[in-house]
Amino acid sequence: MDAMLFGVFAAVFVAIALVVYVVIDWVQERGAFRRTLRGVETAGGGPDPTQPRDQQLSLPVVGRIVLPTLERFGRLARRLSPTEAYDRIEHELVLAGSPPGWDAERVFAWKVVTPLLAGGSVLALLLLADDIPFALLVAGPLLFAAAGWYAPEWIVRSRAKERQHQIQLILPDAIDLLAIIVQAGLGFDAALNRVAQNVKGPLGQELYRVVQEVQLGKGRGEALRSLSERTNVEDLKGFVAAMVQADAFGIPITRVLNVQSREIRIRRRQRAEETAQKLPVKIVFPVVLTIFPALFVVLLGPAAIQIYETLIIGL
Repeated sequence: MDAMLFGVFAAVFVAIALVVYVVIDWVQERGAFRRTLRGVETAGGGPDPTQPRDQQLSLPVVGRIVLPTLERFGRLARRLSPTEAYDRIEHELVLAGSPPGWDAERVFAWKVVTPLLAGGSVLALLLLADDIPFALLVAGPLLFAAAGWYAPEWIVRSRAKERQHQIQLILPDAIDLLAIIVQAGLGFDAALNRVAQNVKGPLGQELYRVVQEVQLGKGRGEALRSLSERTNVEDLKGFVAAMVQADAFGIPITRVLNVQSREIRIRRRQRAEETAQKLPVKIVFPVVLTIFPALFVVLLGPAAIQIYETLIIGL
């Protein structure tokens, strides 16, 4: 009991210390900003006509208070987290398409804020209730705080997984279209640009980025390798490796595209067959838990009633 109470007080103390640290850091930064602004006004003989302070105060509360606070939480979490975790979050964000407004520091900031919000809210609700066991008072906030810690990373990972799934679905059709356009006489770069314009979704965005990188002077092989690093689809990685190798050794691109298109379609059919073979195993548990009990009631219910009437009432 004493150990649990000590753990609760320690968690509350850590949360309060984090909030105090962020507030002090924010106050110090505001003070430095005012001193710098005052020095600029003094040196210039009057206020700056652009009025940075008024521009900052004209921002909404989210941009003026919430986002800077999240950035400070993110910097604090980055200092306390290992480098491998930060690199993993950055890679997941790249796989998710680098959503606007999201970066690794902001994800780490939410990983600090959401446990405090979730655990504190549950703790407040439990304290308002009556006759709550002490074990539930400790376990409830801790469980919700743990869920809040993993929630931001889970959201990023789920978006990355969904994006990679969309790329994998449209990839065979895109490779077929690329092979047809190249066979019609266009060069590979022009054909890739045409496919990027016609293919919608994440794959079209990635292909268009490859076209832009080539137009800016990046080598075709290097741009394709960058595409492979931004995705986690094995079929696309194999296609990129084949195209880079064909470009390096002078193999005809049309032949490589035809081979890659055929192999990718074969692998897609194999994945569909594998999914179909998994269905009987996945259906077992819903059948056992939902259909069989009702079936037993319908089939064995009358027999059980008759046996009860014969053996119990008859006696």
